[in-house]
Order: sequence, then C-alpha cells, then structure tokens
Amino acid sequence: MLAGKPFNILWLQAGSCGGCTMSVLEAGSRNLFDELQVLGAHLLWHPALSEATGRDVQDLLNDIINGDVYLDALCIEGAVMTGPKGSGKFQMVAGLGKPMAEVIRDLAARARYVVGIGTCATYGGIPAAGGSIGEATGLQYLDDSIGGLLGADFVSSEGLPVINISGCAPHPGWIMETISVLTYGDFSAEDLDALGRPRFISNHLAHHGCDRNEFYEFKASAATLSDRGCLMENLGCKATQASGDCNLRAWNGEGSCTKGGFSCIACTAPAFQNIRNYHETPKVAGIPVGLPVDMPKAWFVALAALSKSATPERVRRNAHADHVVVPPGRVPGPRSDKGDKS
Repeated sequence: MLAGKPFNILWLQAGSCGGCTMSVLEAGSRNLFDELQVLGAHLLWHPALSEATGRDVQDLLNDIINGDVYLDALCIEGAVMTGPKGSGKFQMVAGLGKPMAEVIRDLAARARYVVGIGTCATYGGIPAAGGSIGEATGLQYLDDSIGGLLGADFVSSEGLPVINISGCAPHPGWIMETISVLTYGDFSAEDLDALGRPRFISNHLAHHGCDRNEFYEFKASAATLSDRGCLMENLGCKATQASGDCNLRAWNGEGSCTKGGFSCIACTAPAFQNIRNYHETPKVAGIPVGLPVDMPKAWFVALAALSKSATPERVRRNAHADHVVVPPGRVPGPRSDKGDKS
C-alpha cells in the first residue's frame, strides 16, 4: 500500500450470480470487514455490501476515473457483457449512461491492480457458454484465448496483467490471501501461472488431500454418486487435472465437492462450463480421456491394471457402498476345516 494511505478496493459486479460475494463473506474467523481492517484495506464500494447508492456511487466512480480518488485494486465479479455487437449496452451502469464494459476499461486504466474474482470474470464462465447472446467475456481471457475485454497486452500501473482468481465460486481464502499479498506489495508477474492465476493456488490440484485417495490409488471406482469410491473413472471427476487446493483447505471449515460426494468439475479451468455431462467420464476404448496431468496414458493404463489386481477386499467392498462396511484390519477369509477348532 502507499505510505500513510489505506489500500483502496473497488468491487463491481458485471454478469454475476453473486456467488463470489457469498463466498468471500466466509473469509475466516473474523468477518470480511475486520479482515480488511487488519490488512489496512478500505472497501470504497461494493454493490451488495455498501450503503452508498445513486449519486454518491456515480460521483465515486467518476472521481476514480478522473484521478481524484486513487484506486489500488479493482475487483470485478462476473463476466463482462459486450453485446449487442460489441456495444456493451446489454449492461449499462445506472446514472452514468455508460456500458459496464466501458466503465471497467476506464477504471482498469487507473488501478494499480486488476483482479478477476471467479471464473466468469477471469475466463467468461457460465455467461460465456456456447452461443452467448450477451457476448460475455472475461477481463483478459475468453475461455483459454487471451484477449478478453482489456486485451492481451493490458497491464496495470504496477506492470501486472489481470490477476485471475478463478473458481465457481473461488474459495474465500484465495480471494483474501491475494488481497493480502497485494496490500504488502509482495506480488510480481512470476507469481502468476500461464493463465494469470496466483501460483499459491494453481500449483496444487483439487486431488491433493482428497479423502477418496485410497480408492483412487487402487482404482476402486464408484459406480453411482452415493458410493464412497473414486469418482474419476466413471463419474466425471476432474480433480486430478483441476488447479486448486480445494481439499487441502476446507470450505466453511469442513467440506469440499468430493467430500460431499460430488465430482470435481474443474471450475477453476477455462471453458469448464462447456462440459456436456458433469457426471460421466468420457472414455475411448474404456480408458478415461481426461487422465491425471503429466501422466502418460500408457503408464496410467499399466498402473491402473496393477492397482486393481492388488485392491484389498476392504477397499473394493467399501468403494461400492455409501458407508464403511468393512473397517480397516484383517478381512476374514473362508473358514478352513484345517484351522484351529478351539
């Protein structure tokens, strides 16, 4: 932050369901505003959390655009609607008579950092699904193609491209930790991956820490969503390919998608919204198309065959149940007539 000044944040919602805001409200043991206060951050305005409305907000936006109010972080939630025909008039900013797309461009030119909150803001997300009437786009990407609203060459005044906190919705910790490092000025382009995501998030996979990993190791696969087995082989789980530490840091102190029995849909990835059936694993000749990252197909097939042949009966039986039917320990085999008869 600038010496002697709070770290000013402006949060706007474009084409958004509001889920990212709902997520960040669970920001930790303190409430969101206390977390920001500890960081020395000041929320200039948020459409759902701030009291200011009408002329006050219009004046604030104009003051930032004109350089009369400094802006550290511009946070955008939701995809930017650029239709019809690139005009952006599908989403106008009340009172300013300007499209949201134009306002975001003007504000981005003033911000030290531009942060995309959620997969809609980062890559287009749900609003950009095939045949998007609203011509939705992310801030600097549309799916995995760089460009988006601000263009491939955009960098903020701190020399950074858009910081993409993807996820539908992103974990509150991802948002708050990113804001935290920005307030300390401890962030550079090297801290972003090839898709603009902070590496402290994308250097992990959703698979890491999954409580179904024993079933994955033995390829003991679930057949229905109520089964306890691995969801990858049959039920569309993409945790071995999806960036994010979802199973290393619990949501709301407790859960994750796979812990709740739902397949990972790789919501941190561009174009995740175009998956046709989230609960079905695409296969060719019985082999899943989406294999773990960095895993050669031949190795996976060989290891899977070996793992299945070595699967303990306990794991095999528990994989096709909705609760533990065989606890850890020696599984009794058929009774032998030659055994101890005492």
